[in-house]
Amino acid sequence: MKYTCEITIDSPIEEVIAKLDSAENMKHWQRGLISYEQLSGEPGQEGAQMRLNYQMGKREMSLTETIVKRNFPHEFEANYDTIGVHNIQKLRFDSTPDGKTKWVSDCEFQFQGLGMKFMGWLMPGAFKKQSLKYMTDFKAFVEDGTSVAEEA
Repeated sequence: MKYTCEITIDSPIEEVIAKLDSAENMKHWQRGLISYEQLSGEPGQEGAQMRLNYQMGKREMSLTETIVKRNFPHEFEANYDTIGVHNIQKLRFDSTPDGKTKWVSDCEFQFQGLGMKFMGWLMPGAFKKQSLKYMTDFKAFVEDGTSVAEEA
């Protein structure tokens, strides 16, 4: 399953990337994030791996992030793996003529196992909706300091 999400953030690209490139800031825009732990490599650099732990309703989920490409301020690519799902995120950032930042996220989900493949087929809109929610929450965090961590 593949889809693209796009959002414009009313802040310069340098500010957007500075906030995105901080693991400590993830709690402010990734709802349900409980904790993160560096597993290997230099944090934030290509090849580095980090475990991300989330509470999604009554279910806990753990993902392993592997940074594939880091070409800030314009590109970032990472893979996210959990049981039955491999997620590829390719992020692109561009400055607009009026000093804003356009963020385009190309998302690909690869499902293993009949149950996960069926879920991906049955609910593709839920995955895109979640991606857009993270992007919208990040936009609010950058533009006016709104944090989803305070809602927990």
